[in-house]
Amino acid sequence: MSDLFELTSEIRRFTTERDWQRFHDAKSLTLALTGEVGELAELLQWVSASTVRTDVREGRLHERLGEELADILIYLIMLADEAGIDLAAAASSKLADAARRFPAADFSGRAPSKVQ
Repeated sequence: MSDLFELTSEIRRFTTERDWQRFHDAKSLTLALTGEVGELAELLQWVSASTVRTDVREGRLHERLGEELADILIYLIMLADEAGIDLAAAASSKLADAARRFPAADFSGRAPSKVQ
C-alpha cells in the first residue's frame, strides 16, 4: 500500500469524523486549493531570486512553506479522491509523457520553449 493511499484514507477518516465530506465537492475543493496556492505564492512573493534557494530551507519561511504545501497536498488529494482519480498513476503517466516530449539529450540544461 502506498503512502499516498494511506494519506487519502487518513484524510477521509478526518473529514468523515467531522461530517465535512458534504462540503467537499469538486468545485469547493478547487477553490480551496486555489486559495492555498495563493497563500504559498504570497510567502515567496518578495523573496529575492538570488537567495530563494537557501531562504526556503531554513527558519520561519521553511516552516510556513511546509504548512502551506501540506494544505495544498491535502486539498489536491481530496479533489483527486472526489473525482475518482488515482493521483499517483496520473502523475506517473504525466511524467512518462513529459519524458517522451522532452528527451534529456535534447533538453539538458535548457527550458523548453512555449511552442512545441
